Amino acid sequence: QLPLAESGGGTVQSGGSLKLSCAAGEYHLDYYAIGWFRQAPGKEREGVSCISSLGGSIRYADSVKGRFTISRDVAKQTIYLQMDSLRPEDTAVYFCAADLTSRPCSMDLKAPWDYWGQGTQVSVSS
Repeated sequence: QLPLAESGGGTVQSGGSLKLSCAAGEYHLDYYAIGWFRQAPGKEREGVSCISSLGGSIRYADSVKGRFTISRDVAKQTIYLQMDSLRPEDTAVYFCAADLTSRPCSMDLKAPWDYWGQGTQVSVSS
């Protein structure tokens, strides 16, 4: 079992920034593709961004392109989601998920994501 955990959520005003982190304690994430997903109240969970295990593949949802940046810190075994220019519609619980694969990453919820974190709340006020 991979103990994924997200952190960095909070409440910010529209236009502000937050940086989310996804880590698994002492476990290494080098061989896992990591996806960020979010779920707003009353809505389905949706893909936000993903990064492949080797970092060569990165994808973003159209709604966050140019505002969010995903990155992988190999030394810290942590994947980050830098969120800038936040909007009220970004309000959601954000989850990270891990897939033990070398394939290009996918934000498809139907992909075989092996592990999920518990989520971190992001709230953006207008």
